[in-house]
Amino acid sequence: MSDSDSAAIVLAAGKGTRMKSDLPKVLHRIGNRAMVHHVLDRVAEAGIERVAVVVGAGAQEVTDAVSPVRTALQDPPLGTAHAVLAARDLLEGFDGDVVILFGDTPLLTADTIRHMLDLRRSPADPGVVVLGFRPADTAEYGRLIVDGEGRLQAIVEHRDADEEIRRIGFCNAGITAVDGRHLLSLLDAVGNDNAKGEYSLTDIVEIARSRGLDCAVTEVADPDEVMGVNSRAELAVAEGVFQRRLRARAMAGGATLIDPDTVYFSHDTVLGRDIAIGPQVVFGPGVTVGDGVTIRAFCDIEGARISAGAVVGPFARLRPGARIGEEVSIGNFVEIKASSVEAGAKVNHLSYVGDSRIGARANIGAGTITCNYDGFAKAETDIGEGAFIGSNTALVAPVTIGPGAIVGAGSVIAKDVPADSLAVERSTQKVKAGWAEAFRVRRRGKRKAMQTDETG
Repeated sequence: MSDSDSAAIVLAAGKGTRMKSDLPKVLHRIGNRAMVHHVLDRVAEAGIERVAVVVGAGAQEVTDAVSPVRTALQDPPLGTAHAVLAARDLLEGFDGDVVILFGDTPLLTADTIRHMLDLRRSPADPGVVVLGFRPADTAEYGRLIVDGEGRLQAIVEHRDADEEIRRIGFCNAGITAVDGRHLLSLLDAVGNDNAKGEYSLTDIVEIARSRGLDCAVTEVADPDEVMGVNSRAELAVAEGVFQRRLRARAMAGGATLIDPDTVYFSHDTVLGRDIAIGPQVVFGPGVTVGDGVTIRAFCDIEGARISAGAVVGPFARLRPGARIGEEVSIGNFVEIKASSVEAGAKVNHLSYVGDSRIGARANIGAGTITCNYDGFAKAETDIGEGAFIGSNTALVAPVTIGPGAIVGAGSVIAKDVPADSLAVERSTQKVKAGWAEAFRVRRRGKRKAMQTDETG
């Protein structure tokens, strides 16, 4: 549902120097999706369509990544209040509610955003709503000072707090919802008379209260939700939290995970019901799995669609464009890429299938490969319904194997095979009786002679 009375500003101008990376911090991925996209997804889920992302100098990659969402440039970086003012064009004349978020908090939920907006619009009519949390380690977080009725009195930065205030466990998550009628005037009143010479967004609480506006605070239930990511170590922690969420959602939706902690999903993995997933399975982006599918241990799946009742693995790899039909069997050490395997077909052992169609109920023998690349271009292989491909066969594309055809084991097939035909391509077998024993006698005699010469 669209919320036309709200806007969102996502701050993404930080350099992320602690990431030690040429990639802008907010483009590092959680669940195979950039952190800033997670935030934008939750903003959209909350119904907010009026959005701007504030980027820093040299952050063309971020601008390109978030397009068509509008961006605003903060240059030079002079603090969070200054960053919000970079999006002044979005705010001019807007009197709705504005949510200010950070591009490096990928675990935030849409429910939290909606709750902050609901509080902003409540009868109490606070001018500013701040999100608080209670971390296990209060570290360098600003502390939230509230009165006996729970109204926000002040935000005291850690560096400015005395020991008594530092003992307060209620901290500022930085995410804020502000009445758009007052936001620009509040921001314009923020000064930079501090050690860093920066314009801090937290100062708007004191300014708002001095103007007779109430300020409110709401607490997020799970501190992980407002986890900021500033280093590779924190990225790994956030990935772990995100994966735990996805695993819980998968099991609640009817999937069995034999060893949940070893299964890794992408942000967009879609699972049906009554799925069984073995240990050490990794889902890349773009995977859809139908009902009743079994995925055995040590499979790697990306950009694939698996239909109901199929069995995949163990040790199988499905690459982008793999389309696995109903009741298909994909076995151990099989790789499928940009190919459709139709209902009831079997590719059970040690095979590579690329740029191909395998017809319904066809059987692909162990060691079969489709030779789909000639060094310059890809070509297609088409295997008809009910065809049987013998073990250790090479199918040199472009080639068509007709329905019901049989290809003998060990063949290299470079020409089309008509339906219901037998194709065999191998050299004539020759048998020389007694040759092996005579060979061994000769070799033993030569070895004995060499040993005699050495000791003679």
